[in-house]
Amino acid sequence: MDSPPARPKLVAFDVDGTLVGRDLAISARVREAIARMRRAGIAGCLVTGRMYRATLPFARELGFDAPIVCYQGAAVIDPESDEVLQHLALENDVVRDIVAAAEADGMHLQLYRNDEYYCESRNRFSDFYASLAMHEPVIVPSLRETFAYSEATKAVVVADAPDAERHLATMRERLGDRAYVTRSLPQFVEMMNAGVDKGNAVCLVAQRLGASMDEVLAIGDSWNDAPLLRASGFGVAMGSAPQELRNVAKAVVADVDNDGVAEALERYVLA
Repeated sequence: MDSPPARPKLVAFDVDGTLVGRDLAISARVREAIARMRRAGIAGCLVTGRMYRATLPFARELGFDAPIVCYQGAAVIDPESDEVLQHLALENDVVRDIVAAAEADGMHLQLYRNDEYYCESRNRFSDFYASLAMHEPVIVPSLRETFAYSEATKAVVVADAPDAERHLATMRERLGDRAYVTRSLPQFVEMMNAGVDKGNAVCLVAQRLGASMDEVLAIGDSWNDAPLLRASGFGVAMGSAPQELRNVAKAVVADVDNDGVAEALERYVLA
């Protein structure tokens, strides 16, 4: 195990599976550890696949004013002014290809634009997503028509985990280097602009805060957090993380149900 920075200037937190579990609540121990971190003059930022509007309440609860990295890094937004500091969208030809593939495979697809998400029907997949996002979809008759000439910030297929894994392989082969295809939960296949990843986006946040990436400690739990942990000076994987993430982490802590974020802060930031 490598040693963390003597005192990081920035801690980057994934949200789902890291800061919060399925109950979407930040535990008292984690809140207290983050409060101690902030009192020590260390900044915190949220780095998530969530929409901005679904992330902002967590930033406000924790008192974070650093830019929020959302949509896996496709957008970086200032929570104090709502200014969009970076937005890398899927080009329209890629969006149309994603729609065609979802139609061919009978998958539930959601497309994102202007911090709203769109799908063609309410079903158990849309309900599952809405329960996590804390926001309802815009139902449209046809995604193909709604996004006929439009870019999309992100595309997400929601499916049972085995079907999502199969569709992930299909989309990686179909899209190649035209898109970044990843997973945050086993039920999601997420597709963004090829230039998107959490690590690149946190570099922008660090620069605005006057920190180098060597002075960033990052905590995540899933496949989509690998770029974040690789880019940061010290990467911490939650105990529930898949092996792919553990392989790039410099430390592993407990899972979200056992306050792994608090453990990481207590061991590597506040000690």
